[in-house]
Amino acid sequence: MLQIIQIDASEMDNFSYLIYCPETLCAAAVDPSMRPELLLNKATILGLTLKLLLNTHGHQDHIAGNDIILKQTNAKLAAHSADLPNPDISLTEGTKLELGNGSVEAMHTPGHTPGSVVFKTGNQIITGDTLFVSRCGRADLPGSDVTALYKSLQRLKKLPKDTIIYPGHNYGPTVTSTISWELKNNEYFKCQNLQVFTQLRMGA
Repeated sequence: MLQIIQIDASEMDNFSYLIYCPETLCAAAVDPSMRPELLLNKATILGLTLKLLLNTHGHQDHIAGNDIILKQTNAKLAAHSADLPNPDISLTEGTKLELGNGSVEAMHTPGHTPGSVVFKTGNQIITGDTLFVSRCGRADLPGSDVTALYKSLQRLKKLPKDTIIYPGHNYGPTVTSTISWELKNNEYFKCQNLQVFTQLRMGA
């Protein structure tokens, strides 16, 4: 099973991540944010080889460190082209990325941005700004779509309850969570329909 390491990556409470195969030491960096050197240093300490650079979406606080990662490694950039034009690997719903003896699957979860994706490996998901612990992403920004965000969250709600959530920001009471916990505690997950969700998320 692929392992995930969570890293504090900016003054904006961003998280970046390393996903790696403990057998082959092949790794992927996710959302390097403002402190890509932390990802690179951790990879060096663990003896990892970065094969991929994954972006959950195209907002600057998540992709600011992309260039440094790409310059210092041979990693290929994988992202949804709706957010980052011309990535090395253009992600769509269900894209599978091989990583050592495991794989990472992309779920296209638009709403916060048109090209937002969630990365799934085993019972673990890296959710970017689609889902936070106890919260969800904003839907009032350029390119946001509250209806699409609602539909994306409905998909995530149906994942196995023991699925571990690794969010894009440290906005909740804990740094990780599970689908089970969110179903009980996340007001955005509890919304009965799109109208209720829209009123809650947009403050209307």
